[in-house]
Amino acid sequence: MPASRAAGLWALALVLCSATSTATAQPSGPGGPDGSGAGPGGPGGSGWGLGIGVINSQTPYKGMDRETKVLPMIRFENEYVKVAGLGLELKLPGVELGDAGRIKFGLVGKMDLGGYEASDSPFLAGMAERKGGFWAGAKAEWDNDVAELSAQWIADTSGNSKGQRFSLGLEKNWRLGNHVMVAPHLTAHWLDKKYVDYYYGVRAGEATAARAAYAGKSGVDVEIGLRTIYLFDRRHSVMLDVSATRLATSIKDSPLVDRSRSNRVLLGYLYSF
Repeated sequence: MPASRAAGLWALALVLCSATSTATAQPSGPGGPDGSGAGPGGPGGSGWGLGIGVINSQTPYKGMDRETKVLPMIRFENEYVKVAGLGLELKLPGVELGDAGRIKFGLVGKMDLGGYEASDSPFLAGMAERKGGFWAGAKAEWDNDVAELSAQWIADTSGNSKGQRFSLGLEKNWRLGNHVMVAPHLTAHWLDKKYVDYYYGVRAGEATAARAAYAGKSGVDVEIGLRTIYLFDRRHSVMLDVSATRLATSIKDSPLVDRSRSNRVLLGYLYSF
């Protein structure tokens, strides 16, 4: 399975769970359907969620058609920890900024199912297998009245790519009535040289007449999208997320790639206990 496709799947599983987690933490009506202010995963409590997501995506690798995947969604969150999809976050003490909002910190770990085998595409024939691994790092989020700003750094602790990624994100949530939430989002992902070279590079022994050797360099992917959540009630919610990513020049230049952009469409359902 190609790195961009598989890495995207675990990332999207996290998006599905975290987005619906936000939605269920703010049920319809003043403080909830019954006006009580309580709800699944609300302040001072914990919340569970189970659901299913369908992802249709287009990856940049040559010979890869659009693919549809069905993924289970698992979410748990309380004051100290958050589990969503294949990711875990340990929450650290935040900083209150008064009218300027609040900055939240956390330590994160994520299982990346990225990588590919030569059999995944005719254009990958003769390539050595590229594996995923476990990534760990830290994140910070600034919640304020204007938008949510986030920064995250993670590194490959499994030693496969030995790469690092740093992301800066901007997201704005709007409530439309009691049942609809919309959230445009923009994220820049910096990928270091080792990451790009591992997943998109071509080693000397893998080069052919139709596939030149290529050493990857660091670069920045830019992702833009729109997420819409509909809350039937405090238990049931569905989400649609449409996004597109402009690939870094160092990825577009790879002989394994024949596209300058990738895109995806997600549809998910979550039941919150």
